[in-house]
Amino acid sequence: MADVNLLNFDRDSLNAWLGALGEKPFRARQVLRWIHHRGADDFEAMSDVARSLREKLGATACIRAAPVLRRGCSADGTRKWLLDVGQGEAVEAVYIPEPDRATLCISTQAGCAVNCRFCATGRQGFSRNLTTAEIIGQLWMAERELRASAVGPVGREGGSAAAGSPSRVISNVVLMGMGEPLQNYDAVLPALRLMLDDDAYGLSRRRVTVSTSGMVPMIDKLARDCPVALAVSLHAANDALRNELVPLNRKYPLAELLAACKRYLRHAPRDFITFEYIMLAGINDSDKQARELLRRVEGLACKLNLIPFNSFPGSDFRRSDAQRVRDFAAITTEGGIVTTVRRTRGEDIDAACGQLAGSVRDRTDVAARRASIPLAPISA
Repeated sequence: MADVNLLNFDRDSLNAWLGALGEKPFRARQVLRWIHHRGADDFEAMSDVARSLREKLGATACIRAAPVLRRGCSADGTRKWLLDVGQGEAVEAVYIPEPDRATLCISTQAGCAVNCRFCATGRQGFSRNLTTAEIIGQLWMAERELRASAVGPVGREGGSAAAGSPSRVISNVVLMGMGEPLQNYDAVLPALRLMLDDDAYGLSRRRVTVSTSGMVPMIDKLARDCPVALAVSLHAANDALRNELVPLNRKYPLAELLAACKRYLRHAPRDFITFEYIMLAGINDSDKQARELLRRVEGLACKLNLIPFNSFPGSDFRRSDAQRVRDFAAITTEGGIVTTVRRTRGEDIDAACGQLAGSVRDRTDVAARRASIPLAPISA
């Protein structure tokens, strides 16, 4: 019988699977806590689980995250893992420590089909969706490795560790790595539920963030099913420019996207939406565009995160200089939007935002074809 990877199961699906083995519902709670609180991958170590169930699990199931191909550690403490997801594909997870929190950025797809012009991952093309086990397995693996390397734990909101469980290291999770999370909704949803489950990771909804390029129907679905913090990759204040930077805008233009953001706020754990805005020199960083952005989001509770562009091979963009970013931020701040400038982290190990292509082999040959076709210039 083929192994069943228990990392694919949230509480409900684990309950159903164990029920089919003739087990009572409380067994799911026990097994979840061993896997996700303690990071167990050995059924024999589950000392309070009945031996008969341990034998069943050993015969039919496994606990297996994607193998680590390569590890990197930046001078600023950022860590990156390159993970083998099979068939020559790999994805990356990045750990970003701060004084008041420790964030894990995880991937949801091998490659990305959205093809944002400024993103290294988009340039490589799309290979496949990750499974729930491959998504939650990044958090499971990172917790185990960080504990083992004695990285100091950070206090967390919500939930409590099982008695005798190791202290949590990761306090925040952002689905901002490779891929568009809402294009892989069926696998992402159980992973989110595990992150929030007190018998798994026990993170509060405020500390789990899904980033999307603007999948309007799926934003509405997430609001109904599992509302967590929402970040939207905006990057432009008008449809003409956003069509060029984020091609998905042609299907879901700004008016529809911002309307979906307003609807999401009725369910969101935070009273604002975060807009991500990558600063591209001469493209979207003028004072005029800052004022246009203010007009566009008027009446919508939001925060603005300005992101320095990180170059990659084949890119035709440049990073806005520091003074231009400060001037842009001054306008949006004076206009009433809380504005932050993201500090670039892990650039020496290619872990910064937009550099998550790693050593992934493009099985669709999209990268090669795109590299051979000059991109049309973008007008500001």
